[in-house]
Amino acid sequence: MRMAINSKEKWEAYKETELAALTPVLARHGLTLEEEQPHIAGERYLMQAVTTESGRKLILLARTEDRVRVVIKATRDAGGARELRRERSSRNLIRKMRFAYEVFHTPEEIAFFSEDGFTVSIQRFIDQASPFLNRPLKEQFALALSTFKAQEGAHATTYAHLRDVQKRFETMDSSDYLMSFAEFILRTSAELDDTDLKTLLLEAGAFLKEGRGTIEQYTGFLTHTDFVPHNFRVVGSDIYLLDHSSIRFGNKHEGWARFLNFMALYNPELEQALTDYVRLNRSQEELRSLTLMRVYRLGEIIWYYTRTLAKSTGDLHTLNRARVSFWTRMLDAVLKGERLRVEELSAYRSLRDSLRSEDEKRRQKDLH
Repeated sequence: MRMAINSKEKWEAYKETELAALTPVLARHGLTLEEEQPHIAGERYLMQAVTTESGRKLILLARTEDRVRVVIKATRDAGGARELRRERSSRNLIRKMRFAYEVFHTPEEIAFFSEDGFTVSIQRFIDQASPFLNRPLKEQFALALSTFKAQEGAHATTYAHLRDVQKRFETMDSSDYLMSFAEFILRTSAELDDTDLKTLLLEAGAFLKEGRGTIEQYTGFLTHTDFVPHNFRVVGSDIYLLDHSSIRFGNKHEGWARFLNFMALYNPELEQALTDYVRLNRSQEELRSLTLMRVYRLGEIIWYYTRTLAKSTGDLHTLNRARVSFWTRMLDAVLKGERLRVEELSAYRSLRDSLRSEDEKRRQKDLH
């Protein structure tokens, strides 16, 4: 497990080096870092270790000279710099789209600059009176549904600008989804000697191939692939997107799918309410498309946590094995048209909370 220890050690060394170099740069711009920095603590190092294609970066909380709270993203990594520029381009483009200003808002940009080798992006921190998951179920349902309806509108309202928009966003069609899932199967099977999991993933892959036409039918929509509470804030009836790097053109139910898979664990009542809405108010093809995308995203999350196993030790390694098992059970349930029992969800949440570090618990609290 030396590789796992190295992942954490490398992240700690990276933080120390980068903060030492970045702090005087920020000071010249009148910025003071807060003492608590949850976004670089806990399991953040694992995210950096398994998603190297996006480049390493720091996400920090600070105050301006006027005591305005801000979020800073900073990197000296070429891949990280490309991501920050791409995210900025996405924010600017979203502001120009009709669907965006009907529902979505973006935090005010305080500054974006390059200095001493760093690319630095600074936005105003968006506070909210109550986290999304603490709001009444009826309000959660209305907010979530409004956002997904808004994203659906992007298909028609951006059609005239499609070529320009596609230059700035990743695109996915049915072939891309199938190829990606085949890669999930191949890599997961190579990392884990688990015959049952491989069999289930092959079954899921066959299900996606069978539904290829349905997947393709609903592609070409602008979708946020990581639309979960830690990536947005609710202020009144306005929703502020915090992560613009997860926006792409693809199947319109991909964002729905990520959200429902998340809520299947964190708020099963909301997951059921939104699923029932699609079942009762949309066509069978739309319901099938949503199920196909849920299967796709579950394969993705299983592969994500499989990748973390070689990079984690102790309680975190035990937790990540439990995560692979849990999301495998969720995939099996979705394929069968079933839902996990309340007892299963509660048992997993209790195990997860008992194995999380104190730093990770603080980070999760801040995220939501």
